[in-house]
Amino acid sequence: MPPQSAVHEAGLGSRRLRDLGLTIAGTPLEAVIREFQQELDGRGVVQVRPHFYLSTEWGVPFGTVSIAVPFYLARVDLTDLHAARGGLVEGGSRADVLRYLRHEMGHVVNYAYRLYDRPDWTARFGDINHPYEEEYRPRPFDPRYVVHLPGWYAQKHPDEDWAETFAVWLTPGFDWRGRYAGRAALAKLEFCDRLMAELRGREPSVTAVEPDEDVGELDLTLDEFYRAYALDRADAPADLDGALQTIFDDPDGADAAARLPAAALIRRLAPAVAADVYRWTGWFPERVRHLLDDLAQRAEKRGITYPESREEAAAVALTAFVTALAMSRIQGGPPV
Repeated sequence: MPPQSAVHEAGLGSRRLRDLGLTIAGTPLEAVIREFQQELDGRGVVQVRPHFYLSTEWGVPFGTVSIAVPFYLARVDLTDLHAARGGLVEGGSRADVLRYLRHEMGHVVNYAYRLYDRPDWTARFGDINHPYEEEYRPRPFDPRYVVHLPGWYAQKHPDEDWAETFAVWLTPGFDWRGRYAGRAALAKLEFCDRLMAELRGREPSVTAVEPDEDVGELDLTLDEFYRAYALDRADAPADLDGALQTIFDDPDGADAAARLPAAALIRRLAPAVAADVYRWTGWFPERVRHLLDDLAQRAEKRGITYPESREEAAAVALTAFVTALAMSRIQGGPPV
């Protein structure tokens, strides 16, 4: 991963998104999308053909069959930049891209056939008009929901509950009946299985494309795009310095000559911690990443060190601390 300074020296941060000349054609994304379309054929989902385009994030504009793919997946240097400044690469491998595509295809099928208008769909997943909250409060391991994307994403909204259920149903070779046996989520999967058999061969009622935030039309620069990810220092919890001292405290008084900089450890662990905290709490990885950046800067400024023998314990303490802060924020506690 290149340091941010190298990115800026190359002038990439000042480039406007529309001027990057990004396309799916000719990139590794093209082959993955082709593989995904073969998955759809194998499951009999052949009447709905989604339109793929590059945008700022994964998504499907409501009432369309267009799947937005994050622009940073189209080029390695942009993927590296997003990893450095965005917190988490959603689609960092072929398998990960397929995982997100299966989820987004659930939205496409929902909109193409207006499933959300069906009473039997609403009875199982809820009202599509339920308020969509970005900062939802998941209940980990709730047996009523499947788990596909990280962060207990099915619990976010009825539309996401369906999309996650569809993605699990679509995944090749996955024994969803065995995995969800005895759980309430199994009834949703069985409903999805029956519904998709019913829709096989039926033409969709909605075929609109109409992409939203097509990267080829966005005037903002990469620096402006990533500025939105920055942590508001006013939202940082109080007494972070005290927390750092506790995390890297040396109760055994190890030899000072063997001490290592805490800031370096925080920066090294940041990508994994951000991903893990998101996976188990649902708290946004970009928030976690910038919180960790703040902690690293504080540790560097104050010269906080730790004995090499306590590296594993410090890593566990750091992860636990950030997870606790994330859970506090999700449950309505002080801002993180």
